[in-house]
Amino acid sequence: MKNNSNEIERISQSLLFALVDVNNFYVSCERAFNPKLENIPVVVLSNNDGCAVARSNEVKALGVKMGAPWFKLKDLATEHGIIALSSNYTLYGDMSNRVVSVLQEYSPDIEVYSIDESFLRVETVTRLHGTATEMGQTMRHHIRQWTGLPVCAGFGETKTLAKFANHLAKKNAVFNGVCDLTSMSAIERRAWMIKIAVGEVWGVGRRIAARLEMMDIHSVFDLVTSDIKAIRAQFGVVMERTVSELRGISCLELEDVAPPKEQIMASRSFGKMVHSIEELGEAVSWHIDRAAEKLRTQGSVAGAVHVFVQTNRFRESDRQYNGAVVVPLADVSDDTPALTASALAGLRHIYRAGYAYKKCGVMLMQISPKAMRQETLFDDIAARTKSAEAMKVMDEINRNWGRGTLRTASSGINKRWAMRSESRSPRYTTQWAELPVAR
Repeated sequence: MKNNSNEIERISQSLLFALVDVNNFYVSCERAFNPKLENIPVVVLSNNDGCAVARSNEVKALGVKMGAPWFKLKDLATEHGIIALSSNYTLYGDMSNRVVSVLQEYSPDIEVYSIDESFLRVETVTRLHGTATEMGQTMRHHIRQWTGLPVCAGFGETKTLAKFANHLAKKNAVFNGVCDLTSMSAIERRAWMIKIAVGEVWGVGRRIAARLEMMDIHSVFDLVTSDIKAIRAQFGVVMERTVSELRGISCLELEDVAPPKEQIMASRSFGKMVHSIEELGEAVSWHIDRAAEKLRTQGSVAGAVHVFVQTNRFRESDRQYNGAVVVPLADVSDDTPALTASALAGLRHIYRAGYAYKKCGVMLMQISPKAMRQETLFDDIAARTKSAEAMKVMDEINRNWGRGTLRTASSGINKRWAMRSESRSPRYTTQWAELPVAR
């Protein structure tokens, strides 16, 4: 399965990618506004305070795994003083935007890959900052100074190599938070690739890693020097590209604008069990409000609405029921009231009395670009124009004053069904009433 190991030395110097990643992002956001949490074991919990979705290094050292149920950690938390916080997605989203705004000062070519990771093309700008390592340290300093968040940076000739370099920077103190693969000799690079398990490669999941190990491919270096034709035959073109990227052949460009989603989903578990169709209707309407806003943001329209309700499968003593229906629209739309009406009609069709519901949600389907909408003989241009103006005002108000400021009346007021977030920190950066106060 192995080819000549000189493949690793075929590295193009024409491109340079950087991956900047915030360390323990959710926990770091909490610590930025509450320094008392530094060096304290902290977990951030999922919706309804269910599972650990972020762990500080201190918690990881205790062996707590990602997704561990909080109720199973109570004794460990008492013993070691673990502090659990509810997810504060409003704060995390805003802090993510602030990090991106700092990175845009360094390169106009940026892809926001996730809430805590961004790729940059930097081959044309590194000379303004010295070496890539010096540029990475400067970025780390500015992000820490201007947002309070710690980051690591990895540099490589491809996105996959930049991701690998970021992994090295994060896991090995010798790099001081910045790893530039292009500054390494072939021997140094080979040594690091031999040390790292193949499962750490971007895009290699647990199942693929297990199959690779059956082919005697255990390390990153093993993958780099494998027979690329055999890799394609076994795993397809995506893994072939991964190997090419690890060899320094760039196959993945930056996505300056995220491609439009083909489906948009909004759902949440309830903070308490819901029994009435009225409360289910409020939740469905609330989810439609959020999904429709996302639909308009990407300039799309939907042709159908999927609605579902679920009971709690973990409460085996309860009667179980999962209902779902797809409601086709008479005409494609991005109008919140029209989408809400269809969703509520679907809910009435699948609702069954006598059940305790734990979750509901909606999915907008058959999504297409609004600009390519097919006109019909019976189009009401005046009504569509009025709807577009109303939705524009609604989105602008919610953008300026916070999500849910203006919404459909059917989404309710009290939201008794809302998810639990009993230990949520203040939304320091987006809510006037929750601004931090210096005393």
